Amino acid sequence: MADSTLLTSTPVPTARGVAVDLLGSVLRRRRPLDDAIDEAPDLPSLSVRDRAFARLLVATVLRRLGQIDALISHCLATPLPPRAAQVHDMLRLGIAQLLFLRTPAHAAVATTVDLADARGFMTHKGLVNAVLRRLSQDGPGLVTLQDAPRLNTPKWLWQAWSDAYGEDVARRIAEVHLREAPLDITARLDRSGWAERLEATLLPSGTLRRAAGGAIANLPGYSEGAWWVQDAAAAIPAKLFGDVAGRTMVDLCAAPGGKTAQLVAGGAQVTAIDRSPRRLERMVSNLARLSLKVDTFSADAVTWRPSEKVWGVLLDAPCTATGAIRRHPDVPHLKTPDDVTRLAAVQERLLTSAVEMLEPGGMLVYCTCSLEPEEGPMQIEKLLAKGLGVERKPVTADEIGGLGEILTRDGDVRTLPCHLAEYDGIDGFFAGRLVKTA
Repeated sequence: MADSTLLTSTPVPTARGVAVDLLGSVLRRRRPLDDAIDEAPDLPSLSVRDRAFARLLVATVLRRLGQIDALISHCLATPLPPRAAQVHDMLRLGIAQLLFLRTPAHAAVATTVDLADARGFMTHKGLVNAVLRRLSQDGPGLVTLQDAPRLNTPKWLWQAWSDAYGEDVARRIAEVHLREAPLDITARLDRSGWAERLEATLLPSGTLRRAAGGAIANLPGYSEGAWWVQDAAAAIPAKLFGDVAGRTMVDLCAAPGGKTAQLVAGGAQVTAIDRSPRRLERMVSNLARLSLKVDTFSADAVTWRPSEKVWGVLLDAPCTATGAIRRHPDVPHLKTPDDVTRLAAVQERLLTSAVEMLEPGGMLVYCTCSLEPEEGPMQIEKLLAKGLGVERKPVTADEIGGLGEILTRDGDVRTLPCHLAEYDGIDGFFAGRLVKTA
C-alpha cells in the first residue's frame, strides 16, 4: 500500500508506469510476461513506440535481475519492506535504464522519482533519488566486477546445466540469455529471394534471420502470407519428417502453429490439437493469413484419438521452456525444479498416446524447447524401454543443413543457445525421431 493520501486524479498511463505493473505481475503474481502484457489494462492506451519501450524495460530487468538486485543491496543498509515492493520494482527499472539501456542519467533518475511520486510513495522519493544518483556514478564500475551469467541464472538452473553440459557450456548458455533474441522467419518459398527482400541472413538450416526491432506487420510479404515468425530451432522438428505431401498427420499441442504451417505448406493433411481454445483461435488466425487450412480440435492430447491411425505425429510437448529464455526472460523467475518433474510426467503420458495414434511404419517426432535432460533424451529412453514397438530413427547432418554440432551421439537433435554463435545463437531445443515398427 502506498504511504500517502490518495491522489485526487487518475494519472495518465506512461510506459514506465505500465512497466512497473508488468514487473509486479511477473515477479509477485507469477504471471508469464506475455499473459501479463495481454491483460495489462493501460497498455492499449500507449503509442506503439511506448508499448515496445515498456516491454523492453521489463525484459531487460528480467534478464539482468540478479545483477540489478545485487546493486540495490549494495546501496541499501536494510532491505525495503514488503509494503514498498513497488518501490523496489521502480528502482529495478531505473537501474536497467541507467546501466543497460544507456538512458541519460538525468532522464532515468527524474522519471523514476516522478513515478514514485505518482504512485503515492512520497516518503521514498528521496531514497529512489539517492540510490539512482549514486549508481549513475558508481554503477558502471560495479557492473564490470559482477559475474553477470552466474548472477542472472537461478542456482538450480546453473547446477542443472553444469551437470548436463559442463560449467563452461552452462556459462556460455547464460551469456547468450543476456542479449535480445533476433527475429527468425520461415519462408514458404524462395528463401534466398525473401532473404534479400527482408534484408535477412539465410541460416544453414533455411531460416531467415533479421535483427530484432521494428513492426513485423510492416515488413514485405507479411500481409501476403509469404512467411511467418519462427525461431530457427523451432523450425527443425517438422523438417525431420522429410517429404510429407499427401501424408495424414496429427500435430499435438499445436498452438501457436509454426510447425503446423510447415506441415500444411508441405502438402500434409494435418489435424491440430491443443487444450486451449484461445490458443487454437489465434493459431487459426495465423494460418488464415498464410492461406493455409487445417482441422483443429480443442482437446487433451493424452486422451484424444484420431478416427484412424495416421502416418505422422508431431508432439511439441508442454515443457519448462528453459531453452527459450532469451525470448522469454520471465522463465527463470517462474519455473522451479518441481516444474521439471511435473511436466516430465505429462510428457511421458503424451508420448505414449502419440505412439498409439501411429500406423505401422508411421513416424513420430517429439520435441521440447527445454534444456533439461528429463524433458528430452530421458523421455525417449523411457519410451523405448516400454516396448511399444517403436525405434529411434537417427537424424543425419545433411537433413539439417550440415549442422552436425547440434546432433547427439544417438542421432537426436539438441540445440543449445550457444550453438550457431557466428549467427548470434539459437533457442535451446530437443527433438527425437522414432518409427513405429509393429
